Amino acid sequence: MAETSFREIGNSGLKRSRGLVQEEFLRELQGPKAIKVYREMSDNDATVGSLLFMVEMMIRQASWSVSPYSDPGQDPQSADIEEANFVLGALHDMSHTFDEFLSECISFLIYGWSYFEEVYKVRKGPEEKDPKFKSQYMDGRIGWRKWAPRPQSTLERWEFDDNGGVQGMWQMAVNTGDDQTFVPIEKSLLFRTQSHKNNPEGKSLLRRAYRAWYLKKRIEEIEGIGIERDLAGLPMGRVPPEILNDTEDENAKRIKQEMLELVTNVRRDEQEGILLPAVYDENNNPLYDFELLSTGGRRQFDTDAIISRWDHRVAMSILGDFILLGHKNVGSFAMSKSKVHLFAVAMDAFLDMITDVVNRHAIPRLYSVNGLPLDRLPKLTHGTVEEPDLEELGEYVKNVAGADVTFFDTETQNRLRSVANLPENAIESNAVREERAAAFATAVGGEPDAGGSNDDE
Repeated sequence: MAETSFREIGNSGLKRSRGLVQEEFLRELQGPKAIKVYREMSDNDATVGSLLFMVEMMIRQASWSVSPYSDPGQDPQSADIEEANFVLGALHDMSHTFDEFLSECISFLIYGWSYFEEVYKVRKGPEEKDPKFKSQYMDGRIGWRKWAPRPQSTLERWEFDDNGGVQGMWQMAVNTGDDQTFVPIEKSLLFRTQSHKNNPEGKSLLRRAYRAWYLKKRIEEIEGIGIERDLAGLPMGRVPPEILNDTEDENAKRIKQEMLELVTNVRRDEQEGILLPAVYDENNNPLYDFELLSTGGRRQFDTDAIISRWDHRVAMSILGDFILLGHKNVGSFAMSKSKVHLFAVAMDAFLDMITDVVNRHAIPRLYSVNGLPLDRLPKLTHGTVEEPDLEELGEYVKNVAGADVTFFDTETQNRLRSVANLPENAIESNAVREERAAAFATAVGGEPDAGGSNDDE
C-alpha cells in the first residue's frame, strides 16, 4: 500500500488567518464582534431570550443515564454494569452538578460552540481538603474533578494543523499574569452546532435570525424616538446668524456647541427647564430662542405590525414561532401542537450532539487514565424533552393493554413503555418466559421453546 494512503494530503478548506476563522461574510459577525452581537440578542431581546430560556429548561429536564456495554443480543455482564455505574458516579462527583454543566454547555446554541477543559482528580474520599483528591468515593480511582468552561469571550485564536485540524484554543488572559493560555484539544471537550469544514466555531442558532432581529431593533429604536418626539415635541433653537457662520471666534463656537447640546439633549421630565440669555436686537426681538414644535399627528406606517412581522421571523428561524401563537387571536391548538413537536425533535438532536462528544472523547479518556479496556465502553444516553400527550397516552395504553402482551418479550415491552415514558418492567423469570414461549408457539402452531440458559432466576 502506498505511503500516501496513511498521510493526509488535502485540507478542510476552512478560511482562516492567524488562528482566526473567517468564514462569516458579515463583518459585524466576525470574531469578537459576533460574541457581542449574539450576547445582545440573547440578553436584550424578549423573544430570543424567552426561546433560549425555554430551550435551557427543556434540555435540563431531560433524563440522563449511562448504559453499560453489552454484546449484541445479550444482557450486559456484571463487570460492564459496574463500570457504567463508575462513569455515572464520576459524572455526579464533579465540583459542579451535571445540570450546571448543561447550562454552560448549551451556550453553544447561542455562539455556535462551547469549550471545556477536562480536569481529573484521584478519589480519596469526602474528608480530603485538597480538591484534587476530594470525592464522594474512597477507591483511589481517577475521576473527573470538573469540566471547566472556557468562555467564548476569552477566545484569542485557534490552533490548527496544516490540514485544518483543531489542535486547541488560545485563551486570552483574564485576571492572570499570563499573556495567553493554550488549552489543547486532547484534554478538552468541544461542543458545536455543526462541523462544516471542521469549523471549531460551528454556527450560532441565532445566525439566521440576525437580519430580522437587526431590523426589528432599528425600528423599535426609531419608534421610541418618534414617540418621544410626538409627546414632547421637536426641539428648535434660534441664534444670531453669526453664531452659525464659520468663524474663528472661540466664543461663538462655544455658544454654538452649547445650543447644539441643548436641542439634542432636552428631555421632558420633572426636571425640565431651559435657561437662555435675555439678549435682543435693535427691534427688540430676542436673539436667542427655544421652542418645541408639535407634530402632524399619526404616521402612515403601522410600526407595531412591522415589528411583529420581524419578531415572528426571529422566532421562526429557530422553530420557536409557536410561542407567538395565540397573540392577537392568531393560530390554533392543532398548529401549536405540531410546531412544539418539531421544536422538541430539534432539542433532542441538540442532546444527541452533547452525548456524542461525551461518548467519543470524555468517557474513553476516563477509561484510558484508569487503565480500563477501551473495547467495552458504556454510553451516556438521554431521554426525550417532549412530554407525552395524556390523551394520546391513554389511547396508547388502552391499545397495548388490549393486545396479548405475552407475545412480547420483556425487551419489547420495555421499549413500548419507554415511548410513553413509563417505568420498565422487571426481567422476567424462567417460568414467565417459558409460559410466554408456549403461548406464542400455540398461536403459530409450533413447538414451545424450552428457554435459554441465560434466563434470570
